[in-house]
Amino acid sequence: MRTRKKIAVAAGAAAVGGVGFAWAAMGLPALGAAPAGERLDRMEASPNFAGRKAKNLVERPMTPEGESMLGTSVRWFSDRASRKPSEPIPMVAPDPQDLLPDGERLRATWLGHSTVLLEIDGQLLLTDPVFGDRAAPVSWAGPKRFHAPPLAFDDLPPIDAVLISHDHYDHLDHGTILRLAETGVRFLVPLGVGAHLESWGVDPKDITELDWWESTRVGELKLVCTPAHHFSGRSGLDRDRTLWSSWAVIGPRHRAWFGGDTGPLEAADLIAERHGPFDLVMLEIGAWDPSWAGIHLGPDAAVDLHGQLGGGALLPIHHGTFELALHAWDQPMVRLQQLQQDKGFELLAPIPGQTLQPGEPGIAEFWSQRTADRGDS
Repeated sequence: MRTRKKIAVAAGAAAVGGVGFAWAAMGLPALGAAPAGERLDRMEASPNFAGRKAKNLVERPMTPEGESMLGTSVRWFSDRASRKPSEPIPMVAPDPQDLLPDGERLRATWLGHSTVLLEIDGQLLLTDPVFGDRAAPVSWAGPKRFHAPPLAFDDLPPIDAVLISHDHYDHLDHGTILRLAETGVRFLVPLGVGAHLESWGVDPKDITELDWWESTRVGELKLVCTPAHHFSGRSGLDRDRTLWSSWAVIGPRHRAWFGGDTGPLEAADLIAERHGPFDLVMLEIGAWDPSWAGIHLGPDAAVDLHGQLGGGALLPIHHGTFELALHAWDQPMVRLQQLQQDKGFELLAPIPGQTLQPGEPGIAEFWSQRTADRGDS
């Protein structure tokens, strides 16, 4: 049994590496670039790197249940019908004028997956912007969006800063970064990710690259690069070459936390102590599976982490946009609402394009109906 498992894992790793080699051989610019020079020196001196590899605060298996890659692959190619919506997901087309900040509010407009237009104390931040059609380095293959972005790129209001959590394709989209760079917006990225942006022509002066616990300012906001528990890579050959992170956003009136991609996080209590309490917490709930519970949350673990962070309104992200996991496409939101009904935390559950803010009714009728229809999920 152990021999077969080792063979399956090796075969899966070889397949992933082969795909990465094929991408690299094609010379795709979306792959980005390896850190070098002073950037690499800084990474090698960081306590969050072991030589040239980023590491988590606590190392634990990515797949705690021990399923082989082969077993996951078998499940991946079976029962796929429920992983995509059978009917269009309702959306709101925001009026760009309504998205302009007023200096007092904390509001979030969910644009799909982990892309959130965050208005906080007069500043507009954009998290992990993906406006492309696929979460992939090419336009003809890879996970495709369930729906178009609810807000056209050209309708984005002026953005004060872009927050990037890590370099996976569903969080760092080559085409979107190119278009944003044309506006001269400032990019805040974890250590090493700046190499990708510079290779795509982003002006180095527009890139602020931070290690965990380092901070910078955007207007009146303090932005802190905080830990996450995840991994990185864009080709299959560059695993953990750059750091991954979450972000604490601290304003004169409000505080928010953007989790990016993370599994259970040992630093949660410390983040809450140093930078909380948070009015808004954005946590991934989708594209997860028990077989990779070490590096993704899912709804139950998200609720646990939300409690560790001290509460605040919970805005779920990383769901309802791409087929990236083995669960039904709406299962995370159904389960999250069931947990909310049981535990009573404040939940903001918008449809794509909808703007919500803490303290106001926040569960879209569409999600409520999905939960009512699948009450036994």
